[in-house]
Amino acid sequence: MGCSAFGKMKKHSLVMATALMLNGTALAAGPMNKDLYDRATQARPAVLKLLESLVNIDSGTGSEKGLDLVGAMVADEAKKLGMRVEFSSAAPAVGKNLVASLKGTGKARILLMAHMDTVFADGTAAARPFRIQGDRAYGPGVVDDKGGIVAALFAIRLLQQIKFTDFSQITLLVNTNEETFSKGTFPLIESLAKQHDVTLSMESGRAADGLVIWRKGTADLLIDVKGKSAHAGVAPEAGRNAAMEASHQMLQMSKLGDSAKLTTVNFTVIHAGERANVIPNAATVRGDMRATELAEFDRVEKEMARMAESKLIAGTEVKSSLTRGMAPMPVTARTQALAARAQAIYGELGLKLTMEGSGGAADANFASGVGAAALDGFGIVGGAIHSEDEYAELNSIAPRLYLLARMIMDVSTKPLQR
Repeated sequence: MGCSAFGKMKKHSLVMATALMLNGTALAAGPMNKDLYDRATQARPAVLKLLESLVNIDSGTGSEKGLDLVGAMVADEAKKLGMRVEFSSAAPAVGKNLVASLKGTGKARILLMAHMDTVFADGTAAARPFRIQGDRAYGPGVVDDKGGIVAALFAIRLLQQIKFTDFSQITLLVNTNEETFSKGTFPLIESLAKQHDVTLSMESGRAADGLVIWRKGTADLLIDVKGKSAHAGVAPEAGRNAAMEASHQMLQMSKLGDSAKLTTVNFTVIHAGERANVIPNAATVRGDMRATELAEFDRVEKEMARMAESKLIAGTEVKSSLTRGMAPMPVTARTQALAARAQAIYGELGLKLTMEGSGGAADANFASGVGAAALDGFGIVGGAIHSEDEYAELNSIAPRLYLLARMIMDVSTKPLQR
């Protein structure tokens, strides 16, 4: 494999789980498929060429022109692989979701999910185009998630090169609006996940060379306060300060997080008043909640309503609400079984995956929410996502292509039990 910063980082990384267990026993690594790995290694120049082309197109979630260009490029690559390509509206988001499918001769149905949108504004690609420095590639969206798109396409290409067709169907979904919670794609994700046996999400591999086995669910929090205006200098006592009450509510409700259960409650946006010399008669506070358990959303919702009755300023009116977003992606027996297989496959290369969780929600949450066996983080390894320093580890390309291709082979020939 060669020695690299990527390899050294792996040796010294914090491993959240040293082995995944299936029926109480770690799955043993088998022999490496040398032909497959050699082909994965040889694919690197072509991988980088396609990755550069995709990264150098601005495709922020609202950039319809860029999303259409990326979608067309991905569609062309998928058609070269003999895949059937369909586009569908991503309304209320812009752009068109892409679904490419490939028929095989077996029984397993495997869904791969990636997204073409980034968090970067138009002009970013020109200002910071794709570049390689040492063992890393840089550029907007290089691993989140254009590296995931490229990895999916090339893993399918590798399977074709070795003439592996023992699957019923491989489907690649490329979403236009993942960065804004997939509001224009989640019904499609849920529908496709139900139709497939396994869902593998192509979000970037964790910096320590990890997969994501659980993700938190999300909720939006709102505190709405009504008070009474008055002159702040002449008669402040005649008013009912909505800003002060909102601050009180925000502080007491922020204690609803539970570190033991990995539940976080953070208030992030507050608005009150227009003039410094007027006691504000209204205030709103918005917040973010993340949890690994559905029951936690019920608990926080009830506790917020109870706390709203405990006021600092008499005469104010306080209302609270919790709007559920993505459901959690929990660790399940099927998730553990998939992760154990992935660990054994990586062991064929003498490598070891970290098995990690994330407070960030992603499309795998939607798949998991409808009961799909889902595992995340199958893209190229990288880090510093959503920043100008976002990078991809070049020495992870061949191992990650091998991992994904072998996972498809494994679940095709040894179906996952329901």
